[in-house]
Amino acid sequence: MAEYGLPETLKTGKNELEIIDFRIFEDREDGLYEWILGVNVAKVKEVLRTPPLTKVPNMPKEVEGMAEIRGELIPVVSIAKWIGINEPPERKKYLLFMEFLREKVGVIIHAAKRIRRISWSDIKKAPDVLNTRLNGRITGVVDTEEGLLLILDFEGILHDMGLLKVFDVEKVKEIEVPHKLNILVAEDSPVARKIIKDILESAGHHVIITEDGKQAWDKLNELLQKAQQEGKSIRDYIDLVLTDIEMPSMDGLTLTNLIKHTPGFLDLPVIVNTTLSDEANKQKAFTVGADDFIVKFDAKSILEMINKHAKK
Repeated sequence: MAEYGLPETLKTGKNELEIIDFRIFEDREDGLYEWILGVNVAKVKEVLRTPPLTKVPNMPKEVEGMAEIRGELIPVVSIAKWIGINEPPERKKYLLFMEFLREKVGVIIHAAKRIRRISWSDIKKAPDVLNTRLNGRITGVVDTEEGLLLILDFEGILHDMGLLKVFDVEKVKEIEVPHKLNILVAEDSPVARKIIKDILESAGHHVIITEDGKQAWDKLNELLQKAQQEGKSIRDYIDLVLTDIEMPSMDGLTLTNLIKHTPGFLDLPVIVNTTLSDEANKQKAFTVGADDFIVKFDAKSILEMINKHAKK
């Protein structure tokens, strides 16, 4: 049974999200240290007491074993082991039962404190020294009354563990690309940026990378101003926008909504490319005017989708 009820999905295009504030405790020589961490509620199905685990061979050291959740066997990973810290032996453990990137995974934590509703504009870039400590896997930080909350990049964490799947990479060369396109990508995860850039460039497309919705919006307006000065259209500079949903400063739904309601951009195709594989987020994307929606990382499908919408 769920220990914590999860809320209804947020209104579309409001540039805000809800995160689960959870904790990992580190046993240090000078006492107990509390890591304040966070993850988007949309990625979490339930928070449970940690069930019995079955050890399996040939798995990354961070994988504690497999657990049966709702009739399915899923891998269970330890955030404490991934960070590389000593856990207090007496600490009770809980499990975030997560679903994203078409995968279900359990994440062991020590406490789930609360659900916080925050604006993406309140999420700041992590200090370099802190992000380096966590292998660059912090998508942003938020000041709270209890200290700095770190929002984790679970795409990158799964990549570190060798659990991140990219589908149909070997089929990319089979896709006929009638036109080499200029594609603007908005993506905050360094791992996701590299994967997407490699897929698109392998097909011959030119990629302009931005790290969040705000950077993408600023770049689009810069190009629109240039186009207007030269008597051209934005489509002379950008053929399509590919955007994540979860990004600091401005999320992908807000970016899509702006593009689809701003003169000069109205006919610019937007594809939402996200880790969030649930139907609710798909419907949100279409509500704000997205031309299509795809779950990361499906190399063949994303190229086919780009061909379809760029032709229009």
